[in-house]
Amino acid sequence: MENGNNLDARYWQSRYQEGNTPWDIGAASPAITAYLSGLQDKSARILIPGAGKAWEALWLLDHGFRQVFICDWAEAAVEGFRQQVPDFPTDHLLVCDFFALEPAYDFIIEQTFVSALPPVQWKAWAAQCARLLVPGGRVAGLLFASPFESAGPPFGADREDYLNIFGEHLDVLRMERTDLSIPPRLGNELFFEATPRNKA
Repeated sequence: MENGNNLDARYWQSRYQEGNTPWDIGAASPAITAYLSGLQDKSARILIPGAGKAWEALWLLDHGFRQVFICDWAEAAVEGFRQQVPDFPTDHLLVCDFFALEPAYDFIIEQTFVSALPPVQWKAWAAQCARLLVPGGRVAGLLFASPFESAGPPFGADREDYLNIFGEHLDVLRMERTDLSIPPRLGNELFFEATPRNKA
């Protein structure tokens, strides 16, 4: 496991090239698809950062959403998605640093991206989500519900820690343990939904 100091694009590129991606559950997360099933506006601009193989993007495409954007700074991850969906718009495939993206999106979907970031970057993540989202926009998804004993990634925290870190930039509307986790993660995932703070 890594200490968080070298988790750069080269690190993640090598993980995908080696096929060393144990976080990939091979399908869209049930907790996230349950949330996405409630979205009515098929024209909503939806960003999935740290998308990896982007199973949630595939689910959205299958359900009629067309303004879906995936972001990952590992070219190998994005290329895998490109091969699977060859007609996916090239300008919706963002091979770049999440923190360099520009607004605006209606939704940001979180699935194992925060857990791949060292906790010292979580406040910056929250600030960037708030900047990227339109007023009233939402960031929603899954977080690990407790810290890990070994050095990450993955990284996790307690609910109160997340609330304290995110709170400067995001109004957290809900954050609770979900029973829609895959078996290895059952009881250790929080589903959350938040909106930008003080953004008229």
